[in-house]
Amino acid sequence: MVVILQFRTPVVDSEFGEALRVQDGASIELETLVPSGRRSIPFFWIYAAPPEPIVDSLSGHGSVERVEIVDRIADATLVAIEWRPESDTVFQDIEVCDGQILRAVCQDDHWEFSVRFPDHENLSAFRERCERDDVAVHVHRIYHGTDPGDDPRFGLTTLQREALALAVERGYYDIPRRCSTAELAAELGISSQAMTERLRRAVANLSRYTVLASRSTTDR
Repeated sequence: MVVILQFRTPVVDSEFGEALRVQDGASIELETLVPSGRRSIPFFWIYAAPPEPIVDSLSGHGSVERVEIVDRIADATLVAIEWRPESDTVFQDIEVCDGQILRAVCQDDHWEFSVRFPDHENLSAFRERCERDDVAVHVHRIYHGTDPGDDPRFGLTTLQREALALAVERGYYDIPRRCSTAELAAELGISSQAMTERLRRAVANLSRYTVLASRSTTDR
């Protein structure tokens, strides 16, 4: 049975995380992994202003072959990264144990992961490999993947959860609306465009983990 592991691991245990050099409140969020030949090219959102120090740090790292800026939206920058995942112990252990990364966020001094494994045997193998490789895994939750709505985070990143909670508290979704995205953005210290994008992504993730999950359960 499919099982999902939510865990945190220090950046120092991840070579890729060290290359990102995320600090001062910045964060990196995995957008998607796109298969390309034998490798998967990760697309990451960089929430930092300016993003150039992180991009430059990645470009100069030995395991990274190419970094391409795909899009910019205010203080959010989407980048595609061609790299050798086998050089990073955490990502390599996930791949070897047939794990599928559902969520990966790097901020401050740690990674936060949600990884789907095909069964408990693969999950156990992953934890054994991490122990062998001296990778500290701090487990937040383990649950079966048959009901995504059981996830208390509902697929939201910390930044998305913060933005959505603030919008609800300030009456952004009330009728009539009691505040604007500009006012919400000012409270968080980001641009109005970035706030709009963050809310859009939060609502999309929330819908996938609630409305769509409930529909698929009903259909069964």
